[in-house]
Amino acid sequence: MSDEHRTYRERHRPQVHYSPRQHWVNDPNGLVFVDGIFHLFYQHNPLGLTPGNLSWGHATSTDLLHWTEHPVALPARETHVIYSGSAVVDWHNTSGLGNAEHPPLVALYTGHTDVHPQRTHLEKRHHEAQYLAFSADQGHTWQYGGDMAVLDLDRSDFRDPKVFRDEARGRWVMVVVHPDERQVEFYASSDLHVWLPLSTFGPAGEVDGIWEVPEFFPLTDEARVERWVLKVDFNPGGPYGGSGAQYWVGDFDGTTFSPLTPSRTLDSGKDFYAALSWSDLPARRVWLAWMNNWEYATVLPTSPWRGAFTVPREVSLGASWHLVQRPVPELQALRQDITRIERRPLLEARTFALRAGAAHEFNLMVHLPGDSALQVEFLSAEGVEASVQVSRADLRVTRPEHPDVPGFGGTHVAPLPDGREVIEFTLLLDTSSVEVFAAGGRVVLTDLLLPAAPVEAVRLQPVTGRPEVEGTFWWWRSIWGESGALTP
Repeated sequence: MSDEHRTYRERHRPQVHYSPRQHWVNDPNGLVFVDGIFHLFYQHNPLGLTPGNLSWGHATSTDLLHWTEHPVALPARETHVIYSGSAVVDWHNTSGLGNAEHPPLVALYTGHTDVHPQRTHLEKRHHEAQYLAFSADQGHTWQYGGDMAVLDLDRSDFRDPKVFRDEARGRWVMVVVHPDERQVEFYASSDLHVWLPLSTFGPAGEVDGIWEVPEFFPLTDEARVERWVLKVDFNPGGPYGGSGAQYWVGDFDGTTFSPLTPSRTLDSGKDFYAALSWSDLPARRVWLAWMNNWEYATVLPTSPWRGAFTVPREVSLGASWHLVQRPVPELQALRQDITRIERRPLLEARTFALRAGAAHEFNLMVHLPGDSALQVEFLSAEGVEASVQVSRADLRVTRPEHPDVPGFGGTHVAPLPDGREVIEFTLLLDTSSVEVFAAGGRVVLTDLLLPAAPVEAVRLQPVTGRPEVEGTFWWWRSIWGESGALTP
């Protein structure tokens, strides 16, 4: 059997990003940390490569690197499919679904019915409400909490509950979207079963597309004051077409969110959507996102799987309440065979061999005197598969068009703050993606790639002036072990 047809060695299969063995995947759901285990649930069609029969897939990890895929956790029900949601540990057993020695895991999710027989009065005919499921064995098996929704407004579009514990007030808080109204609504509950409204936020920021998948959590700012981050995705309305993501930073008094910033772009690439963070993870905030765009997600030429996630990222607040994202340090354990790039003026192109079919990490420092600019090109036997251009003004990721994926090609631009002469950035290159982190993680671009052949070299070349480059890069071991990256 050829490498291309072995599981986790297929063409375009990510080597350091989680993807299911087969079939469709989109939004991460129910991220929760329990007893040293990271649980990753996600929107999944266990029967095919398109977004039907939606259920919650399930994978676990002890190190955020290596993942074990499990049977479907929440399969589609006879009355509804399982849309996005979140999960929490009910430490105080407020739900009554466990006991003090064995607190239950509780998931709140949206149940979606295409044509609901009791909701024919709704203009769109479909119906969405929030339902409950729970686990008594730390997330390994689940059962539904009955046929009745715990929050039903008799609406067609009302979804994606994010739930967290407000210990200061001794209650649970749910953040859920009204997509068409471009609003987020806050609810409170003492027991996860009965929910009462608190307040609404929006419309605000990007409103061309519907709102989806809210995320809401506290971070400490540089003045050591607790602030709250509200993230909302939208589709369409993305800066380059299709879907996108925005966030605000502000204050939350337990009832109302009051933004201190305008809406800001979360990721300047085209393929970052539905980010969620792990609940019950002490001392750090870590999230990941669906690495895709609704403009072309259903036609990506991959098989037997379709869809993957970003690397996990630590998030924090930087200057002026800008969100900062950095790859989790656990990823450094994958590093192999360091290559050092000594600083010198780049008068002509310099090319370095890469390990074909493997992921790579690049940590580069670029010196840009005057109007200098640098281009980093990733090369295969078929030519340039992607490029990253660096100037004092911005970072630009360019990828070629693909004949089977409309809207895929183009250049995606991230402005850089301050116009500095020296620019440091980290670039993570996998078999079918590139993630760039600059300005200390304040500037991020995430883009899928569909190379015509495996990338086997990187070329550094001047665009203008005399840029100088120094840094290091490594190839990374595959998270899939011996079934991973191709040998060069």
